[in-house]
Amino acid sequence: MRQSGNMHQWGDDYPSEEVLGVDMQGRGGYVIEDNGSLVGYFAFLPSPEPTYAKIYDGEWLDDRLPYHVIHRIASYPNVHGIFKSIMDFCSSLETNIRIDTHQDNKIMQYNIAKHGFAYCGIICLLSGDKRLAYQRMKE
Repeated sequence: MRQSGNMHQWGDDYPSEEVLGVDMQGRGGYVIEDNGSLVGYFAFLPSPEPTYAKIYDGEWLDDRLPYHVIHRIASYPNVHGIFKSIMDFCSSLETNIRIDTHQDNKIMQYNIAKHGFAYCGIICLLSGDKRLAYQRMKE
């Protein structure tokens, strides 16, 4: 399985089995199946997200309330509707959601905007790489 939005966003070793294992152990790693076949993966993790502590060139819609973060969305390129399925699931559990993506991942940026997220600024990963950061709050 590989991502189709930005082939250069992740290296060959990311996400590692260790990272996925931590997601699963924390009950935040999810697989997406279609007719019994694995078609995607994502993580939905509770706050705080350490890389979201400082945001540049903007601000979060709300920086006081707890939130969940969507990370590591991956699917087979020929599978469609994954982001909508993820959002339907995550929205049923949380009203305050954050997400980030690489500036070159235009497909993800389109999906993020389509699902009502507001652009909030830039965050830096532990590696120092920059990501576009978004938040969506619903009542």
